Amino acid sequence: MLILRLLFILSALAIVLSGGMYLFTHNRRYLNLAWQIARFVMFAVLIFALLFVLERYVLIGWRSLA
Repeated sequence: MLILRLLFILSALAIVLSGGMYLFTHNRRYLNLAWQIARFVMFAVLIFALLFVLERYVLIGWRSLA
């Protein structure tokens, strides 16, 4: 969970900085970077959530067999 929190903090900081750079320079490259970071974070959160759910179901299934 610590890795997930660190990912959230760093990605939020990167998105805010990219948005600020866009407002400062009006260069669309920074908006594209912020969108790419947001997509990566959404994908990573989906993977972590799927692993968490899988772990829950596997542990419940394992306990019912024992």
